[in-house]
Amino acid sequence: MNIIAVDDEKLALESLQSSILKAAPYDAVFGFRNAEQALSFVRENPCDVAFLDIELRDMNGIDLAREISSIHPQVNIIFTTGYSDYTGQAFELHASGYIMKPVTEEKVQKEMEVLRYAVSHAEEKLLKVRTFGNFEVFKDNQPLDFRYNKTKELLAYLVNCGGSLCSNNEIICTLWDDEHDVSSHISYMKNVRGDLLKALEDVGAEDIIVRQRGKLGVRVEKLDCDLYGYMQGDPEMLKRYHGEYMNQYSWGEYEKGKLDNRL
Repeated sequence: MNIIAVDDEKLALESLQSSILKAAPYDAVFGFRNAEQALSFVRENPCDVAFLDIELRDMNGIDLAREISSIHPQVNIIFTTGYSDYTGQAFELHASGYIMKPVTEEKVQKEMEVLRYAVSHAEEKLLKVRTFGNFEVFKDNQPLDFRYNKTKELLAYLVNCGGSLCSNNEIICTLWDDEHDVSSHISYMKNVRGDLLKALEDVGAEDIIVRQRGKLGVRVEKLDCDLYGYMQGDPEMLKRYHGEYMNQYSWGEYEKGKLDNRL
């Protein structure tokens, strides 16, 4: 499921995204701080649910909802606001829900359980991904080949981030472990990014990647991934985890700690 969240206040957006991720773990959640960025995204990508703040600076949230609905007629619009003045307009738009701030996991969960338009979760799985033990990725049971070792690590990191969009700077700081000299790795990063996109295109799996200017993410619904199954409580995946996670990458220790806490 693709979910967007729009709020022009940084802290409010972070809180909204956090609440959505807690209520819908490992669905893809994309956050935007202005209407034009959100519209640019939905013109190029599927959108199942849109959480929209009504009081936006560049475009009223009601108008934004109309624009998004014209692109994706069966999108579920859920308004978030600190005011009750707009409930009438929301109903006129046949919105799926209306949340009064502060937004909480419980309020999001309640709205997600009664979406106006049904959302299909039966997505075609384009790749099989294994994160328990060493990270490996397969197409039709054959491991993918990459030109650079960093390409495989880049895909591993995007999988680890569970659908969140990651900036180039964040990726460089993580993969090269060098936050003080990001500029020296930019050229290599471009090569690695290009290698990843080509390798996925070669096996017909380019749709797993979400691209935005300076950012990358994965569509979690298109991956058969042990990590995502584990976090969703899949009994088979729960049995497969034995305390090892992406062993070849030191940055995987943080996620491993969260997995261990669920044992």
